[in-house]
Amino acid sequence: MANNQNNNNNNGKMSREEAGRMGGKATSRNHDKEFYQEIGEKGGEATSQSHDKEFYQEIGEKGGETTSRNHDKEFYQEIGEKGGEATSRNHDKEFYQEIGEKGGEATSRNHDKEFYQDIGEKGGNRSGNNNS
Repeated sequence: MANNQNNNNNNGKMSREEAGRMGGKATSRNHDKEFYQEIGEKGGEATSQSHDKEFYQEIGEKGGETTSRNHDKEFYQEIGEKGGEATSRNHDKEFYQEIGEKGGEATSRNHDKEFYQDIGEKGGNRSGNNNS
């Protein structure tokens, strides 16, 4: 009935929205997952050629803000756990040693002796509290 009303309102013509929906359904029936992966890759490459780093930073920030408004702490814990499990299936001990070393080097470039004294003190205080 809604389609007939749309057609009647447009003098027997299909609305743009209806045509798009029908075209999308036909395309999904005629193509497989690989087709969509291929066109997504092409679209991503075209987008990367026409946008700079700041564009991606901006859309990433907007996406992150939207996600944080829509999800709670448990959501982030769950996806973090899933990501950690997937990473551990795909990488060995050497991978973790390498990223740990890189992280330690980056931290040492960004922090001074006082920082390490402070976190060492905090760690010592926590250890003392757990042994009581």
